[in-house]
This record gives sequence, C-alpha cells and structure tokens, in this order.
Amino acid sequence: MATVAQGIGTGPRPDCLIGTERAHALDRWIFVVMAGWFIAIVLAGFIPDSLDKIEMVRTGARPPFPPILHVHAVLMGSFLLLLFTQTWLMATGRRNLHMQLGIAGFALAGALIVAGFMLVKTNYMMLWGASQSADPAVSGPASAGVHIWENILLLQVRIGILFALFLAIGFRARAGDSGLHKRMMILATAMALPAGIDRIPWIPHTMPASPLSPDLYTLLAVSPMLVWDVVRNGYLHRAWVIWFAVTIPCAVVVNAMWDTPGWHQTVKQMMGVG
Repeated sequence: MATVAQGIGTGPRPDCLIGTERAHALDRWIFVVMAGWFIAIVLAGFIPDSLDKIEMVRTGARPPFPPILHVHAVLMGSFLLLLFTQTWLMATGRRNLHMQLGIAGFALAGALIVAGFMLVKTNYMMLWGASQSADPAVSGPASAGVHIWENILLLQVRIGILFALFLAIGFRARAGDSGLHKRMMILATAMALPAGIDRIPWIPHTMPASPLSPDLYTLLAVSPMLVWDVVRNGYLHRAWVIWFAVTIPCAVVVNAMWDTPGWHQTVKQMMGVG
C-alpha cells in the first residue's frame, strides 16, 4: 500500500476503487453524503437561531433583518442545494447535466461571496450605530456586541477569502482533474460551516472568547471524507495537502489576532468609523 508521503508527490490518480461492490458504492456516494451532512449542520444551527431572532423582531427586542441578510440566506441555501444536486448527479451517472449546472454554480458562488461581504459591513454598521445611541440601555449592549463582532469578523474574512480560493481551484480542475475538483468543492463549502456550527446550542463552544471550536468542529465535519479518502486510496490526496497547507496557517493567524487591540482598531479603520 502506498504511504502518505508517496502519495503527496505524485500526479492525479484515477478515482477508481479496486475492491468490493460495497467499496465502489461508497466511492460514488461519499460526496453526496458529505453535501447532505453539511446541509444538516447548517440547519441545526440556523433553524433555532432564526426562530429566536424572528421572535425578537416581533417583540421589538431587535431591529428587522436587513434585506441583504435575506439575499445572503437565499444564495447560501441555493448553493448548498446545488452542491447536493451536483454530487447526486455524478453519483447517478448524469455527467452532462452536472457540467451544465456547473455554470450556474460558478455564478451563484460569485454572488454569494459578494453578498457575504456586504452583509458583514451591514451588520457591523447596524451594531455601531446602536452603540452610539444616547440611551445607555441600547448603547451598552450594542458596544459589547461591536467588540464581539469585530473578533467574529476575523472568521468572516477568512471564510470569504478561503471559500473563494478553494472554489477557484476546484473550478479550474473540473476538466482535467475530477478528483481534485470534487474534493475542493466540498472543502471550499466546509469553510463556511462555522456560521452554522457556532449557532448550534447543544454543543460546547469556545466562542466568543476563542475561535478554537469553529476550527475543530470544521475539521470534525470533514473528517468522514478524510478518513474515507486515506483508507480508500492509501495516501493523502493532494486536495487535502492544499487544504491543510492553507487553512492551518490561517487558523494560527486568526487565533493570534483574536481580541487584540490592533485588530479592533484595524476593523474600525476598515469600516470607516475609527
């Protein structure tokens, strides 16, 4: 069996599995399972959180949702459903339709990235405006919220950049390296999972004190595919090498900058309120 080290330096290997029919089925359906698993994670976080916030809007405890939030929610939901559809199409042998829908996926991803950064700005400015209120009952909690949100912005910037980077690698590989393409599409989507993970109320979190739990839970979320991939191939596919080589240094930087005075001042300058 090839070792991990041997696998890293080699070129693309065919995505075929020598073994039982059961193994071949896993080979075809693991990506469908991962796409469905990601949808379940997002729903587990956003359904209870959204219901709570809707009730707060109804009672006047918070302002109505900005329009860009609805746009972002629709785009993210559409992207997850498209990812699931694309993996299912390939698992069932509908490659031509998969390729046609890929064009829509490219456009949808671009719109999602733009909407995500717009939402970050909108949410921050809403909190900042409330923190400047003359009413201490409003400005006090809002000021605390601004401080927390400035830290969370580190995660959001990382999500936006790495989501775009990994998608670009995946899209570029779609014609010449299907193995890299399908893995990078899953791993790119995984970068956005902390938004849902952090909202799951029944699991332990280090947030907002530390960004450690989002990193660990994201790794846990992709671990089924990682374990399957290593066992299946006997080596570490280069998609994982790329993913770890980028995400680990970024995680170190985010943890080092978390809640530092320099980062808080940088955010204010970025948002034009410093």
